[in-house]
Amino acid sequence: MNLSETSFHTLPLAAGLLDNLASLGYRDMTAIQAAALPRILAGSDLVGQAKTGSGKTVAFGLGLLNKLEVKRFAVQGLVLCPTRELADQVARELRKLARGVHNVKILTLCGGMPFGPQVGSLAHGAHIIVGTPGRVHDHLRKRNLKLEQVHTLVLDEADRMLEMGFQETLDAIVAEVPASRQSLLFSATYPEQIQQIARRVMRDPELLKIAEQHRRSTIDQRFYQVDNNEARADAVARLLLDRRPDSAVVFCNTRRDTEELASVLRDYRLNVIALHGELDQRARDRALVCFANHSASVLVATDVAARGLDIEDLNMVINYHIARDAEVHTHRVGRTGRAGASGEAASLFTEREQHKLARLEADGVELLMGELPHPAVLDGPAYSPPMHCLQLDVGKKQKIRPGDILGALTRGERVAGSDVGKIHIFDQCAYVAVKRRAADEALRVLSAGKLKGRSVRARKIR
Repeated sequence: MNLSETSFHTLPLAAGLLDNLASLGYRDMTAIQAAALPRILAGSDLVGQAKTGSGKTVAFGLGLLNKLEVKRFAVQGLVLCPTRELADQVARELRKLARGVHNVKILTLCGGMPFGPQVGSLAHGAHIIVGTPGRVHDHLRKRNLKLEQVHTLVLDEADRMLEMGFQETLDAIVAEVPASRQSLLFSATYPEQIQQIARRVMRDPELLKIAEQHRRSTIDQRFYQVDNNEARADAVARLLLDRRPDSAVVFCNTRRDTEELASVLRDYRLNVIALHGELDQRARDRALVCFANHSASVLVATDVAARGLDIEDLNMVINYHIARDAEVHTHRVGRTGRAGASGEAASLFTEREQHKLARLEADGVELLMGELPHPAVLDGPAYSPPMHCLQLDVGKKQKIRPGDILGALTRGERVAGSDVGKIHIFDQCAYVAVKRRAADEALRVLSAGKLKGRSVRARKIR
C-alpha cells in the first residue's frame, strides 16, 4: 500500500482506531494533526496554536484514545472546554473516533444542565470526562469526581477560558490531576496569560503554531471607512442588503453593541439573532440552532459568545469594530472561506482608528479599501433566510431521534425529504428546519400526526 506522508496509517495507532478512521473517510491528516500527533503519541506535552476547524479535536482525541485502558474503569482523560456547546461538539467527535474501541464511556459535565443526573452518571463510572471548568470543579468539591488516575489533560480553547475568568478554577482542577500526566493545550491565540499557564501546568511543552488552513485567496477582505460610530449600523445594513448572504456573523466588541446593532438591523427587516455571554442556556441553544439551520440569516455576536462554535457555510463576516488584537481579527475573518469555499470579510473603521489598521498591516494583513453600497432603503421586505425553524415539545427524554421526525414529515409524501434541513434534539425539545415553501405544511403534518405513538405540539419559532 502506497501511503502519503500525511496518512494516518503512518502513525503507531491501534488497529481499531485506524480501521475506524478509514470507515469515517479520514485518510490524510490536517496540518495540526500531522504536526501534533507524533508528539502526542510519544507522550510529550504540547501547546498547539491553531484556529477553530483545523482538526485539533481529532489530534488530541486519537492520542487520548490510543493510550486508554478500557478494562481499567476510571477517569483517564479530562478535556476542559470554555462552553457547553464546544464540550458537546468535542464529546461527539470523541465518540465517533472511539467506535473502533469497545465499551469506551465518555461523559459530559457542563453547566446549564441538571446536576443530579450527572451525579448518577459519575457513580456508574467513565473513561473520559469532557466538561466546562465550573461544573467539573463543582463535582470535584462535592467529591463526585475523582481524577487521580488521569493520564491526559486537555485544555481546549484555553485563551477563551481565561477570557471568561476561569483562571482560579483551572488551577484548582489541575491540582487534582497527577503531576505525571500528559498535558495538551490548544488555543487560537497565544497571549502572555496562556504562556504563563503553560509554564505552570506543563513540562517542557513544545509550541506548534499552525497557519490558517484556508487559502487567503478564498476570502475577499475589505475595509470600509465610516464617518462616526453612529454610522456603523447603517453601514452593516447596507452591506447585508447588498450582498444578501444566507449566513453572516457580525462581530461586536461588547454586549451592549451586540444588542443595539441587532435592534437596528431588525428595523431594516433583517432576520437577526443576538448572541452574548449573558443569555441563559435555553436562549443560547435556540439562537445557535436557528443560525446553524439557516432559519436566521445574521448572527450578531461578541467574540466570547462565538468562539468554539461549529458554524458551517459562513458566507460573510463583518467586524462592527476592528478587534482589539490582530490575532482575534484573523480568527474572526477565518470563520468564512473554509474548505475551499469563497467568503467575504468586511471591517468598519473611523478616522480615529487608523492606528488599528496600522497594527493589522504590521501583522501582515493586506489593507484593501472598499466602497460602501448605496444607502439601505426600507421600502419593501428585506431578503429572507431559506428555512423556517419548527420547535417540537419532545426530545431525548422521550427517546425521539432525528429519523423519527424526518419519517413523520415525509410519510405520505406531503413534505419532500429535500425540503427538510437540520434536526437538533435536546432533552425536552427538538428543532427541525424546513424550507420556507413547505413550512406551513410541515407544521400541519407534525401537529396532526404522532411521534413514537404520542401527539406532539409544534410551532414555528422563526
